[in-house]
Amino acid sequence: MDSCDAVIVGGGPAGSSCARRLREQGFEVVLMDKAQFPRDKVCAGWITPAVAETLQLDLGDYAGQHVLQPITAFRTGLIDGHEEVETRYGTTVSYGIRRRELDNYLLQRSGAQLQLGQALKSMVRDGDRWIVNDAISTPLVIGAGGHFCPVARTLGARLGADEPAITAKEIEFEMNPAQRAACRVRGDTPELYFCQDLKGYGWCFRKGDYLNIGLGCEGGHRLSEQLKHFCDFLKERGRIPPDTPDSFHGHAYLLHGHAVRRQIEDGVLLIGDAAGLAYPQSGEGIRPAVESAFMAAATILEANGDYRRERLQPYIARLTERFGVVPPPTGNGSGALRNLVARMLLGNRWFTRHVVLDRWFLHRHQAAMQSAQVGEEYAAPVE
Repeated sequence: MDSCDAVIVGGGPAGSSCARRLREQGFEVVLMDKAQFPRDKVCAGWITPAVAETLQLDLGDYAGQHVLQPITAFRTGLIDGHEEVETRYGTTVSYGIRRRELDNYLLQRSGAQLQLGQALKSMVRDGDRWIVNDAISTPLVIGAGGHFCPVARTLGARLGADEPAITAKEIEFEMNPAQRAACRVRGDTPELYFCQDLKGYGWCFRKGDYLNIGLGCEGGHRLSEQLKHFCDFLKERGRIPPDTPDSFHGHAYLLHGHAVRRQIEDGVLLIGDAAGLAYPQSGEGIRPAVESAFMAAATILEANGDYRRERLQPYIARLTERFGVVPPPTGNGSGALRNLVARMLLGNRWFTRHVVLDRWFLHRHQAAMQSAQVGEEYAAPVE
């Protein structure tokens, strides 16, 4: 039977970031994912400069081989609304990426022993170690497999039963010359259109020759119907080509503060979407995924081989310190009132820029997490 210091389940930004950090400290890490990479991932697909900094991403080097679309503005409005707001920054505030490219890039540089096309089938406790897939003995398993992470299920997550998940559908395709000519969306200006009840939003984002369109909402009730309506809305306004494909793919994730999952147990941690850390207002998950990965790595290093639950508790303190405690939605309030508030606020240029974009989507108020200093900056007292 093989042995290693840690098994990470999930090859997205959370898993690869945690693996890289642990490998830098001399850990032997096995990273497994049921998919072969590169693989498609449902996501609008942009990262802020703070994420690039935390990842220590060489943007010049990355752009030489991959899509990296500078974003300097946003176009926002309501689905079926008649007024839209364009907010221009005059500087790059984000970068459009293709998730199949970014995730594979981060995975390949992680330094972990990769087991791709390999699903987690079993993890059985044996003393103070885990036996993974009857083949690997390890003291530590890190769940980074997204909303449906099998490690989260091992910790008791009841997917779809107790969790008010956000569901989304998205497509990203390469446009042909006729489609490029018919698409009025600018690459430097992603377009965001909120649902009338504020329970979700749609996006339209051009990245060079690629176009990404999607919609996500709470619960996913009538999602396909809402998505079709959103695409019709975009076509009627000439924003997207009339022959845009309709082969959308689905995804689900938990918002921070809405999750009921245990995030640690003896010899186990959940990070990223597996831990339910997506930002509540935007649903964006890449930054919380990367930051939680470094916080988990810092906690693991401090534990010094003792991975009992109480020794991993500082990870929860770190998450709370960084992301706060967000109460779940109460469901109170009139739908008509929410519609009225949405129309008023989303048409206001100051609110759109400083609240919707700067705080909800770009998180410009929060400094980048320095991965090399995470143990110092976000350390919680160890009992």
